[in-house]
Amino acid sequence: MPSYRVTLTVGVLRPGVDPAAVLPAAADAARGLAKVEAQDVAVVAGEARVVVRYLALGDPGAERVGRRVLDRVSGLAEVRRATVARREGPRWVPLRG
Repeated sequence: MPSYRVTLTVGVLRPGVDPAAVLPAAADAARGLAKVEAQDVAVVAGEARVVVRYLALGDPGAERVGRRVLDRVSGLAEVRRATVARREGPRWVPLRG
């Protein structure tokens, strides 16, 4: 089963949202459809990025998981960019939607 990841570049939080709640919410959204392998938040080039890595049967399922995570996080914060990528050897290859 291939490994995928959804990466969200997150901006301003919605009023009343605890910053510590965003990553667990993203991972929980993915868990509803897939087995989550890892979750992380980092600051890259001055932007917060939420990453959830998961297993899916194929690209359509992986995209469905990515949309679910995006929908959940969009309710908590501004999402500036979202990408879903598939692991191919040592590289992450973005899916073409």
